[in-house]
Amino acid sequence: MPRMLDVSDAVRAEIGDEEADRLLAGENAPGSYDCTSCRTPGDSEQERTSTVLFVGDETAVLAFAHAGCLPSQVVQVTEEQLQGAVRSIGTAGGDFTGGAPDRTVPEQAVLGVTSGLVLIEGELHPALVVEPTSAIMRPGGSGVGDDFLPLLIEQGYQPLTGLTSVPPVLHGWSVLLAVGQLHAVLQPGPVGGQPVAWWQAHQPLQVTDSWRAAANKHQQVLMFAAPVGSIGRQPREDLLRDALDKAAANGRLVAAALPLAGT
Repeated sequence: MPRMLDVSDAVRAEIGDEEADRLLAGENAPGSYDCTSCRTPGDSEQERTSTVLFVGDETAVLAFAHAGCLPSQVVQVTEEQLQGAVRSIGTAGGDFTGGAPDRTVPEQAVLGVTSGLVLIEGELHPALVVEPTSAIMRPGGSGVGDDFLPLLIEQGYQPLTGLTSVPPVLHGWSVLLAVGQLHAVLQPGPVGGQPVAWWQAHQPLQVTDSWRAAANKHQQVLMFAAPVGSIGRQPREDLLRDALDKAAANGRLVAAALPLAGT
C-alpha cells in the first residue's frame, strides 16, 4: 500500500530517484515508526510522514517524522552525532553508506547554550539562552570591544528591555530538535541555499520532556543571547529568569522566536 510520505527535492537528490520512488510506493518505508522529533509513534499509512535524511561525513541515515513535527529535509550533522542517531533510531531508518559527498561545517565561535522554560504573559515557552565564553569580534574588526549583540541585531534579533512579551519570529533561522534531542541552531544559507549551522552541539543535548512538549506545542523556541559574563550557568530556571531580567534591564539581551527545524 502506498505510504503517505513526503520526500523533499533535497532528500530525493541525495538518495536518488529510484530509492525515492521505492519509498513512495511503500516498498522500503515502515508502516509504524517512532517520530525522530517528538519520539511518539507514527504510522505512514494513516498520517502524513516526512522523510528526514541525516548526513554525516561518511554515512547518511534516513529517518521518519510526523509531517507536523518536521518537514522532509536533509540535515547535516557530525559523524559522531550520526552514530548516536543510528543508535536512537534503531530500525526506523535506512542506512545509506558512501553516497554522501564530503561536507564541512564552518568553525563556530565557542557558545554556551542553556535550555529552560520561560514564563511570558502567563504561558511557558521553551527557550535557549546563548552566551559566548569570550568576547565575539566582528570578522576583520579591530579586536576591541564585543560585537556579539550588534552582529545578531544585524541578523534580525531584537534588543529587549524586559521579558514582557514574546519576541517576533525570525524567519530563515530555526532550531533543530531531532531524535528527541537538541542538535543545532540553523541560519539561512548563502544565496537562499540550504540552512547552515550557526551553533551545533558537539553531542546532541538532552532536553526535558516538558521543554520538548512546549516546543511541539508552540512549534517554535525563544532564543535569548547575551554577551559573555551576562548570564552565567544557572542551576535553576528561576535563577536563569532572574539573570535574563537583569541582562535585559542592562541593555545586554537580544531575542527572537525561531521556528522548529526551518518550518
